[in-house]
Amino acid sequence: MTPVSPFYVEVAIYSQVISAFLFMGVLVWLWFKFILPAVLAAQARTNASIADAEAHRDEAKATLDTLKTEINGASRDSKLIHERAAAQAQHEYDAAIAEAQQAGDRALRNAQGELDRARAAARERLRDEMLSKALERAREEATRRIDEPTNTRLVDRFVSSLERN
Repeated sequence: MTPVSPFYVEVAIYSQVISAFLFMGVLVWLWFKFILPAVLAAQARTNASIADAEAHRDEAKATLDTLKTEINGASRDSKLIHERAAAQAQHEYDAAIAEAQQAGDRALRNAQGELDRARAAARERLRDEMLSKALERAREEATRRIDEPTNTRLVDRFVSSLERN
C-alpha cells in the first residue's frame, strides 16, 4: 500500500464533513420546502376533519335530544289516543247494545202483533173450514132425508113467501 499524505487525509475528512453539512442542509431545505408543508396540510386536514366530526357529533346529540323529546310527546299522544279510543269504543258499545235492545223490543212487539194476526187468521180459517164441513154435512143429510116431493113442496113454499114479500 502506498502511504497517503496527511494533507489528502485531511482533505478527505473535510470533504466528508462538508458533504455531510451540505447533505444535512439539503435535507433541512427539503424538510422546510416540501415535507413540513405536507405535514402541516395533513395536520390541518385532520384538524378540520376532527372539527367536522365534533360538529356532526354535536348536531347528532342535538337531534337525539330533539328526537327523545318528540318520542316522549308521541308516547304521551299515543296514551291519550288510546284512552280516547277506549272511551269511544265503550260509547259505541253502549250505543250498539241500546240499539240492539230497542230493535229486539221492536221485533218482539212486531212478533206479538204477527202472532195475534196469525191467531185471528187461524180462527177465521178454522171457522170457514168448520162452516164448509157443516154445510157439506147438512147437504148430505138433507139429500138423505128429503125426497123429491118434499123438496118440491119446500121450494114452492119458499117461492110463494118471496112473492108475498
